Amino acid sequence: MAVSNDTEERGQWGSSLGFIMAAAGSAVGLGNIWRFPYLVGEYGGGAFVFVYICCVLLIALPLLFNEIALGRKSGKNPIGAVRETGGNGFWQSAGVLCVVVCFFVFSYYSVIAGWTVGYIFTEIINIPIDFVEFVKTPMYVIPLTFVFILMTILIVLGGVSGGIEKASKFLMPVLFIIIIFIAGRSVTLEGASAGIEYYLKPDFAKINGAVMLQALGQAFFSMSVGWGLMITFGSYLPKKSNIIQSGGWIAGMDTSVALLGGLMIFPALFALLPGKDPAAGPALVFDVLPKVFDAMPGGNIIGGLFFILLMVAALTSTISMLEVPVSYLIDDKKWGRKRATWTVGLAAMALSVPSALSQIPGTFFANLHINFFGNRLEGFFGIMDFIFGTFAVIVICLMLALYTGWASKLSDYADELASGAPAFKGPFRAGWMFFIKYVCPIVIILLILNMLGVMGFEQAA
Repeated sequence: MAVSNDTEERGQWGSSLGFIMAAAGSAVGLGNIWRFPYLVGEYGGGAFVFVYICCVLLIALPLLFNEIALGRKSGKNPIGAVRETGGNGFWQSAGVLCVVVCFFVFSYYSVIAGWTVGYIFTEIINIPIDFVEFVKTPMYVIPLTFVFILMTILIVLGGVSGGIEKASKFLMPVLFIIIIFIAGRSVTLEGASAGIEYYLKPDFAKINGAVMLQALGQAFFSMSVGWGLMITFGSYLPKKSNIIQSGGWIAGMDTSVALLGGLMIFPALFALLPGKDPAAGPALVFDVLPKVFDAMPGGNIIGGLFFILLMVAALTSTISMLEVPVSYLIDDKKWGRKRATWTVGLAAMALSVPSALSQIPGTFFANLHINFFGNRLEGFFGIMDFIFGTFAVIVICLMLALYTGWASKLSDYADELASGAPAFKGPFRAGWMFFIKYVCPIVIILLILNMLGVMGFEQAA
């Protein structure tokens, strides 16, 4: 294959805006609009929000710059990125983990995304639906999951600039318009002030080890560090691009969506369902919010818009999850984009079925359980989420910080960040290097020890 064809298959961003929208889209997902609000409800309201913002700025953002710099310096997928920069087999295993994590998470994340597709129609045509019964009905959930995966496949087939960039430039503004509209409606409801106060006024007495570690974990997941997504997207960046500026926009957009997600939910919850416990857990969005929408004038339209928003947020994330293994097959195995995309996409469809079936009590996949370093993991979906969507992501963050900070020449990555960003010098450069070398690894190790039950911060606030 000629070099020009390789470049065409691999692709490059057409503009910095396209990169920012696609990377922000990969960061903005169900973690912002579904997971973030229920964690706020479970871990102290405004106190959690305050700690979360600190974690984004001090830990997740330096790691984001680290991954984009590694990707652009190498011009490769996560495995190739470590190999091209001199990493041996051990360090390359971090890249292998990235590819594996993206594939496995794509398969079960699409099940949740399929729920959002179903809820779009039930809200718009105003059919009350019981969430518990819905997720236990495979004749609905499995086809909806397949439809969502097919949508992701069709976008990734278009390539970097022709598919991912074009879709992201359209989907991200749509996402912001819908979320601002619903948040605006929510905060203007009579009685919404109690919810706003709960959400935005931190009670610092509620901040403890559990809150800090949950907020840190959420910052990792929300910013898409540790997945290899930012390495892959960074590899498509031209050298003149300003990584610091782009990374700031990505972090800002991602955090804004999370904060707006809370403004959609808590003011409406307190105004329309007074006395309802905001710590409703993962069912908060699918079980509680439709009741909130029902209590609003024109609630079925607002509800439909909300679940369209959730679907769009999920889609902007799954596009990048699929792109990571696809880019590996294109780079290392010399596959064409069409073959790589369909192969990975269809395999993810097959793997999504056990995750969907694990929501049905009494089935083999629901009864499945393992003991993982003292943590009892139950159900195929739960096992996948903890091992691949949680634990492996944190391990990857640690390995990449140690690789660039200690096993490689950190100043090379600082130079990469400075290329296109002349203001990145002096205290900014020194500060970033200090955080990557010392602060981030220490904090991540503490988080891993807690996840393995060594530190005992598991209790909710």
